Amino acid sequence: MKYEIVELKEKSVAGLSVRTSNLSPDMPKIIGGLWEKFYAGGIYEALAKGEKKPSYGIYTQYESDETGSYTFMTACESDGENLPENTKAMTIPAGKYAKFTAVGDVQTAVMNAWKEVWESNLHRAFICDFEEYTSDEMKNAVISIYVGLK
Repeated sequence: MKYEIVELKEKSVAGLSVRTSNLSPDMPKIIGGLWEKFYAGGIYEALAKGEKKPSYGIYTQYESDETGSYTFMTACESDGENLPENTKAMTIPAGKYAKFTAVGDVQTAVMNAWKEVWESNLHRAFICDFEEYTSDEMKNAVISIYVGLK
């Protein structure tokens, strides 16, 4: 899978977070459950304040590399004010990222794209990586995946 190197400005977001690991057998269930709470629990609507905003799946606070634990966050852009209960704000840091584009069924496309990232020889920073979802299309989605670089 091809990627492009991009420079991003910092972005303020807020949402729900959980600690997990790619080696945890429950990881897909944990992350899927957090997305469900984010949407079905009204968190997205409260944070978006009636606007159509991209959603983010953020990987941060890495213990080491992709084999260690990390914090996963479901989020959208937010000014950080009047946050719903149990949500928190964070900043996606500015910097250099490798941008991958995944197309197709959301779950399959994202999983396949991450496999490509893991098999790449990128010099990853393991500070912040994220997925950007700009539509609610599930079967023919276009998802941008940003991998932080050193």
